[in-house]
Amino acid sequence: MKIAVGFDHAGLPLKQVVLEAVRAAGHEPIDMGTHSAESVDYPDFAEKVGRAIQNGEAERGILCCGSGIGACIAANKMKGIYASICHDTYSAAQGVMHDDMNVLCLGGRVIGPELARVLILAFLNAEYQGNKAGGERLARRVGKIHKLEDVGRLDG
Repeated sequence: MKIAVGFDHAGLPLKQVVLEAVRAAGHEPIDMGTHSAESVDYPDFAEKVGRAIQNGEAERGILCCGSGIGACIAANKMKGIYASICHDTYSAAQGVMHDDMNVLCLGGRVIGPELARVLILAFLNAEYQGNKAGGERLARRVGKIHKLEDVGRLDG
């Protein structure tokens, strides 16, 4: 898979770890920046990663800002982008398996390199189960998410 990765200045300390972890898992990272420690705005990188997924340049994304929260909020404003902050391996895998999460958000000021590596591995190794036998309830729930995204309500 091609994985779009983006960092603001506070996520930058995890950049090499993320790039190496993606490669070690057998995937190709697409570096969307930042490339220096100069202060930048996390929504700019959330948009770059989101657009790469929307345009089919990448299948998934990883965003790192200080806490992971700002990048997560920004990314979720984009149609078809399903981002979550995950600082445990269960959520990193379960988010993909049950909720079709396509962007992992990490806090560069919250987690260290070893945890980042195992979170990325859990995220990249997970597959959405809603299109597998027995996954009907997962697909139904994800369908409701899509309806909220498209219509803004479930009863409309």
